[in-house]
Amino acid sequence: MNEQDCLAALAAIVGDRNVLVGPEETAAYVRDWPGDNLAEPLCVVRPATTAEVSEIMRLAQARGIGVVPQGGNTGLVAGTCTTGGRDIMLSLGRMRAIRAVEPTDMVMQVEAGVTVEEAQMAAAAADRLFPLSFGAQGTAQIGGAVAVNAGGLNVLRYGMTRNLVLGLEVVLADGTVLDTLSALSKDNRGLALHQLFIGSEGALGIVTAASLRLLPRITRRQTALLAFEGLSEIVAFAGQARAHCSDLLSAFEFMPGEAIELATGHVDSLRDPLEARHPYYVLLEIAASGPVDLDGLLMGLLEEAMGDGRVLDGVVAASDQQRKELWLLREAMVEAQAARGPHLRTDFSVPLSRVAQLVAALEQVVAEHLPGWTSLAYGHMGDGNVHFNVLPPEGLDGAEVATRAAPARARMYEVVRGFDGSLSAEHGIGRERRAALYADRAPELLRLAEGIKALLDPEGRMNPGCLFPAAEAQKGQNG
Repeated sequence: MNEQDCLAALAAIVGDRNVLVGPEETAAYVRDWPGDNLAEPLCVVRPATTAEVSEIMRLAQARGIGVVPQGGNTGLVAGTCTTGGRDIMLSLGRMRAIRAVEPTDMVMQVEAGVTVEEAQMAAAAADRLFPLSFGAQGTAQIGGAVAVNAGGLNVLRYGMTRNLVLGLEVVLADGTVLDTLSALSKDNRGLALHQLFIGSEGALGIVTAASLRLLPRITRRQTALLAFEGLSEIVAFAGQARAHCSDLLSAFEFMPGEAIELATGHVDSLRDPLEARHPYYVLLEIAASGPVDLDGLLMGLLEEAMGDGRVLDGVVAASDQQRKELWLLREAMVEAQAARGPHLRTDFSVPLSRVAQLVAALEQVVAEHLPGWTSLAYGHMGDGNVHFNVLPPEGLDGAEVATRAAPARARMYEVVRGFDGSLSAEHGIGRERRAALYADRAPELLRLAEGIKALLDPEGRMNPGCLFPAAEAQKGQNG
């Protein structure tokens, strides 16, 4: 079957208007969010049902074609950037049904194309909470979040996406539909097979629907922006906050003073709410579903922390609008980095007790390999997740940035390994970090993972080159 015959067969499954070909039709799908990578698929196909996905997979198997699933295209590690023009890019964006919301059972069932924000809103309409939350939640889709085991702002309290998934509907490489959708929180009927696909980045199967755990709706919050002299003080305060606030502590974000400058420079209406600029800041939030005195709890914590000199200054949001402005500082900081253009991005995690030492070691790498570049260490301090990004001097194009950053990135991976950390806390591996993963993991772990891949996808057609090396038959097509 030649390419035209293949396109016609796909159109027979999903309709002509849902098979996109050529740069104009596929533009919204082929460039990744950072703008660093450009995919080259045969076409973009947009199924609307699980049955259509199954038919597409059977067709792809019969024709030996690779399939690259895509959600909201908000990934940061080239997870969907296939090259060579021979793979089908499978966009799940039309699979948008919220199949069920069961407030009594505290579960909802949604299709893969539902955005994280839409899932949050559906839960809220039933007086429940779906707690997954991160900056791209208005665009990122549930299928993609499951595929990379997304983290975000509330991992400290609720865990990663994996902790929120009760079951999945997955289409395998041969078109088989694996249905483990469940409303059960307790189910020990053998292996929890759905867990295999969480974090597998579409390399084992295509997630088409998920059963998600819900929680009681949050009814009150207290949010504060606090100033610190250094990371050691923040690490100590993190332990203090966990002990004082227990499981009411929902978010604990840290960022440097330079990040505040980036944010306020990027959004005209934003201002640093503190009178003086400080080396580091923490954005802290506590929340409850019941009648808890959060104001008294937070004031007690701050009196204690300011009394021992850890917290230098701070502001507590006096209204929901002020709370949103504090969170906008965190969001605008990330947007400002993207607006600056290509830069070195990382996504590390280490034990909380070692965060300060890690950042100091990474700063040394920058001094040695990238003099004149600006480093920004920020992230989800409460769970040990550090985004250590480095911005180049103005005037460097993307290719030059990538070339200069490569030795520094490799050295940073070595540093993180020395701290018993992870090179990917929440963003996934994709194609960008695959070689580093293989250098990082023990051979016996890689053999086991490859054995599972071979069992479920013996021809290597599921997202070829992502997470795993491309199969021999695919290498000429996908690099």
